[in-house]
Amino acid sequence: MPPVHVRRRGALDRLLRDRVALGGVGTLVIIAVVCAVAPMIAPYDPDAVDAVNRLAPLGASGHVLGTDDLGRDILSRLIWGGRVSLVVGLLPVAIAVMVGVLLGAIAGYTRGPLDGLIMRCLDVLLAFPAYLLAIAIVSALGAGLGNAILAIAVVSSASFARLVRGSVLSLREREFIYAARLAGARDWRIVWRHILPNVLSPVIVFATLEAGRTIIFAAGLSFLGLGAQPPTAEWGAMLAQGRGILNIAPHVASVPGVAILLVSLGLNVLGDGLRDALDPRSTIGLS
Repeated sequence: MPPVHVRRRGALDRLLRDRVALGGVGTLVIIAVVCAVAPMIAPYDPDAVDAVNRLAPLGASGHVLGTDDLGRDILSRLIWGGRVSLVVGLLPVAIAVMVGVLLGAIAGYTRGPLDGLIMRCLDVLLAFPAYLLAIAIVSALGAGLGNAILAIAVVSSASFARLVRGSVLSLREREFIYAARLAGARDWRIVWRHILPNVLSPVIVFATLEAGRTIIFAAGLSFLGLGAQPPTAEWGAMLAQGRGILNIAPHVASVPGVAILLVSLGLNVLGDGLRDALDPRSTIGLS
């Protein structure tokens, strides 16, 4: 088996040849940069109410994307809301990766009763539909961004743990692991230096794909009133606000909906590209 750094260099070369994946990366970078510099480029205060210009259409003078039912500039709210939506969508994935990798590595390497205990607890989480479990957690803890992030992280961590456990179970019986044990390496060092580097590739791919789903997941919780609370600008909350006026001002809901679509699509395209790049047998996107 080639060294990890050699495989990663080859994966990077394949990814750089995948124009579709690079397009997804470019879309995500542009959106992230725009949201990061929101204080400098947003034309208005996202919470500023203007009763005179309520429900201004797309292309209205001074309001490129129109205004909502309170006269707030949709472009400004979209830019500021992206900061909240990206954090609420991506932070749970980062937490789930850390928790899932830890639990999966412990369960897969130790096996025995500890493995059984961890996996039975994860089976309980996986037995519930993800959305219903997240709604139940947020309802129990109280609506809010922090609790929404926690709920999504708890729901997602089980999938990462099962993925890592399966990879660790196959790796722990490989010859280089036996060689490390014979050389006197401690278990924690074997896991850290030899097993985890070989588990990261599928985890990174799954995390990228999961992030696309989580963006929609987080927006859905805000849409139901369990995530961002008024007057916070957040894409899911903006969707919920516009659902009651779709017949007279469809742009109020459609604009944040398109933003959610673009971010989710970009993450999924990137995930597909990473999956193909990390598989040396794949030739997709190389032509």
